[in-house]
Amino acid sequence: MSDVSAAGGATRWPDDLALPFTLESSGVRGRLVRTGPAVDAILTRHAYPAPVARMLGEMLALAGLMASMLKYDGIFTLQASGDGPVSMAVVDYMSDGAVRGYASVDEDRLPAEDAAMVEENADALKLLGQGHLAFTLDQRSADERYQGIVELNGRTLAECLQHYFHQSEQVAAGLRLGAARVRADDGTTGWRAGGVMLQRLPEEAGARDLAGVDAEDAWRRAVILMSSATREELCDPDLSPNQLLYRLFHEEGVRVYQQHGLRDSCRCSREKVVDVLAKMDPEEVESMKLSDGSVEVTCQFCNRMYHFTDAQVAELHAGAG
Repeated sequence: MSDVSAAGGATRWPDDLALPFTLESSGVRGRLVRTGPAVDAILTRHAYPAPVARMLGEMLALAGLMASMLKYDGIFTLQASGDGPVSMAVVDYMSDGAVRGYASVDEDRLPAEDAAMVEENADALKLLGQGHLAFTLDQRSADERYQGIVELNGRTLAECLQHYFHQSEQVAAGLRLGAARVRADDGTTGWRAGGVMLQRLPEEAGARDLAGVDAEDAWRRAVILMSSATREELCDPDLSPNQLLYRLFHEEGVRVYQQHGLRDSCRCSREKVVDVLAKMDPEEVESMKLSDGSVEVTCQFCNRMYHFTDAQVAELHAGAG
């Protein structure tokens, strides 16, 4: 735990992280997510059109913010589904920091990239259409899972989630997201994403009672300051997380806590694919066969391909029987 200053350093700033913080003047708590190599790997391996990549990048930052607000041992999943050209986008975070994501897109239905598509945030309404945003928490130690679902009511992902928080009587939240391709000093470009989320807890949930502080006024001020963060600042590799928080909230007194690392990592494996194939109807597996009788299964998240010969497929169902 440490106070934030404007001081910088000569080394490269840490990347792919979630950083908890509090505003000392009001007790408002928050999270900052900054990601570069992880989000770039996830987006570039699928070669998504730019508007889709931007939205999935924002979704990766959003899921990171939400997951880092929770104490869990398992998987946090954020999924957007709709009737638009992007029928589904999914991101999940393991409690150990492993993250993966993908989007299912019909490129023929994508709208022309007009001015509305290159504003600060991706136009979720144009890309997803009518649908819903769902988040699921699967705990390793519990049989039950928690799920929240909210209608895609808003033009951006941030607006959709804020609609959910507005409906909740327990938590007030502010949110800022950004994703963009950024040019590095060596001339290469890569995707980056970032986000800031503030949370104001009700008194019964542990909100601080600060003498002489107007809680409503302090909350509004914090949200206004957070909203001043631009996409460029959220994605700037030369602006450290501490420097960004200081720039936004130095008058409020920012205290940061231990950061949590994030990394691009998929949970697929040949063993898991074998288990799925063994449980499928033999006729369905038969319909998947190529001309030589083999079956190829590609992971939607990481694009890794698993190949099974005709003999291996027959052996799977013989063993399952």
